[in-house]
Amino acid sequence: MVKYLFTGLIEEQGIVRRINSSTEGAGLVIGAEKVPAGLKEGDSIAVNGPCLTVTEPGKESFTAWVMPETLEKSNLKELTTGHRVNLERSLTLGSRLGGHIVSGHVDAVVTLSGRQQQGGAEILFFRTPPELLRYIVPKGSVALDGVSLTVVDVDENGFSVGIIPHTAGQTTLGFKKEGSLINLEVDMIGKYVEKILATRMEGEKEQNQGISISYLQEKGYL
Repeated sequence: MVKYLFTGLIEEQGIVRRINSSTEGAGLVIGAEKVPAGLKEGDSIAVNGPCLTVTEPGKESFTAWVMPETLEKSNLKELTTGHRVNLERSLTLGSRLGGHIVSGHVDAVVTLSGRQQQGGAEILFFRTPPELLRYIVPKGSVALDGVSLTVVDVDENGFSVGIIPHTAGQTTLGFKKEGSLINLEVDMIGKYVEKILATRMEGEKEQNQGISISYLQEKGYL
């Protein structure tokens, strides 16, 4: 169940100041200027996409807890002191939804396979697991390291997105190099639609089977 939502619009980049690791996960101590304001213990915040819980708020930094599963399934396990990360606080009632609905749950870690300048923008290419490509469509939405972006194109190997100079400057995607591992969250609406259609098709299948010859024989009518 989705408890908190994000928009994929990054508020600022934070700096990893310290990582407190243990067998139960890790506490990321992140320095930032704007985001710590108003944070309370227990609040949710997206760090490079994954939704984390604030355990120690502060004036110029905060600590967010990362569970072992999140470390395993995201690029957060690669963070070291000094790394920059994308930060976004969760939506509140009355917030504008400027990006798209983002849950903060990473579907896969994908590889940046290339960058290509195109006019004033830049096209980024990503290799993607085949099982996720069915949720990615041209002109649809994805979240990459927590950044809401529009898909440019899709093929059998992956997809591409375009970023403008503002996005490059305000997020970590501006300096990621070929081979970098990026957190991907596909559009959650596509997954809900698939689930609804699959349930409906299964129901129709069972209904059709209900009046089959085998069904009538089983019930003693034939």
